[in-house]
Amino acid sequence: MRRRRFLQIVAAAALAPVQAFARDRRIALGAEAELTLYGPPDLTARAQARAWAELDRIESVFSLYCEDSALSRLNATGRLDAPPPELLDVLALSARLHEATEGRFDPTVQPLWLALANGADPEPARRLIGWDGVTITEAAITLRPGQALTLNGIAQGYATDRVTQVLAEEGLTHALVDIGEFRALEGPFHLGVEDPAFGRLGQITLNGAAAATSSPGAMILPDGSGHILDPHGGAPAWSTVTVTAPTAALADGLATALCLADAEAARRILAALGPGLRATAVTRDGDLLTL
Repeated sequence: MRRRRFLQIVAAAALAPVQAFARDRRIALGAEAELTLYGPPDLTARAQARAWAELDRIESVFSLYCEDSALSRLNATGRLDAPPPELLDVLALSARLHEATEGRFDPTVQPLWLALANGADPEPARRLIGWDGVTITEAAITLRPGQALTLNGIAQGYATDRVTQVLAEEGLTHALVDIGEFRALEGPFHLGVEDPAFGRLGQITLNGAAAATSSPGAMILPDGSGHILDPHGGAPAWSTVTVTAPTAALADGLATALCLADAEAARRILAALGPGLRATAVTRDGDLLTL
């Protein structure tokens, strides 16, 4: 199932009139992925091919829909020996976010998501939530019996960062990568911020930074709850949250977690994670608030 997106390109880089660009799209990690690349055709073609190959490789690690992905194998057996470095990287950031967000970011909500999506009793799944049940070493990752992980709140951002790095390695200096989250090589790129209930409410500009947005109401589960689940059993605090950050993985994870934090908690979380972060939230009444 594809997520409806609430960041949209309003205008691309100002250098567009004087430099050729290429744009290509495909589906990856449950979202429409788009590359906007500036440069000579031979350079953009080579970079584009390598970028899509890298995205295929990343999807083979994190996809919940591919039975032989690293994450699917971990969830199926509760143990993954010799985990790929990409999975270790994302789990390390997940651990950092879990601590900084006071437990609001917790990939162990996957059994609860499945229970709610399938109309099953959620209470047994709620008892499986707990990041302390996840053990991570370079040799193996293990889960407490019955646990499973979802990295949907961070993997798209990580993939965005990896593809952006590949483009830079190929020699591109101006590009915009959109894999559900955005990352810019230089810029400026202007993005419209939208909300599922209130439409377009604002605009952000990226210059070499990243942005992500989360809207609990973008996908509604059979019980009427939004798709962003609070590990503590609470309800989302906002209609939409948008985060700009140095990396798309950090923006992605934070946008997810801040949906579950009131303004005071959100500001505390942002301060704990250091400089370079900015977040805006759309209230239930449609007001835009800077956190």
